[in-house]
Amino acid sequence: MEESEGAEMRLRPPAPGSQPRYDTPAYRTTALRAPLHAPVPFADGITEARGPRFSSALFPAIADLTRAEGGEAQGQRIIVAGRVSEENGRAVPGAMIEIWQANAAGRYHHPTDRHDAPLDPHFRGAGRVFSDARGEYRFVTVRPGSYPWRNHENAWRPSHIHFSLFGPGFAQRLITQMYFEGDPLLPFDPIFHSVPDRAARERLVARFEIGLTEPERAHGYRFDIVLRGRGATPMGI
Repeated sequence: MEESEGAEMRLRPPAPGSQPRYDTPAYRTTALRAPLHAPVPFADGITEARGPRFSSALFPAIADLTRAEGGEAQGQRIIVAGRVSEENGRAVPGAMIEIWQANAAGRYHHPTDRHDAPLDPHFRGAGRVFSDARGEYRFVTVRPGSYPWRNHENAWRPSHIHFSLFGPGFAQRLITQMYFEGDPLLPFDPIFHSVPDRAARERLVARFEIGLTEPERAHGYRFDIVLRGRGATPMGI
């Protein structure tokens, strides 16, 4: 943010090319849902800005996805942790962060997923936490497998985890995806490449961090999320 005495704070817009394009020809289904006209801005009302309030009392945390139905999930355990901040580095506490993902074999726990990979009875693939006073969050899960998605011939999605972040109002929701460094499928994925700027795409890639790794239990990956400004994490993918 830019701030001066007696003046309102002004928000920096995202850098050109740092957010995904609405219409990406290589990502075929965008042709069906991309807007045909420029978005029309409007002022938020009290309903959009202030309600409903999300809290851990109403939405209990599910921070460990590796145990369900009395057993442990199959696959490599990982820790995904990071910090949610504004463009000036200020922490964003109290954000409701939800994730969903495929299991280690590349299949979602969802009736519409017809991939012939096995389901894991001990993995539901969905979690929820709230960022703490420092804006930090942490999940324990398994590394998701890649899966075919029929966008083009021999199309496979890289390993990824979906993120949803809610602010204090229901209309204040942002969605993004997290990828893993070194994934050989990243160069071929049109969803990842719907973000034109290379540096911005790299903000979607989680980095292995030995300090987050738990000995004999789980690898650690850091995925920090910046909500707005020139260095914002790409959203809407």
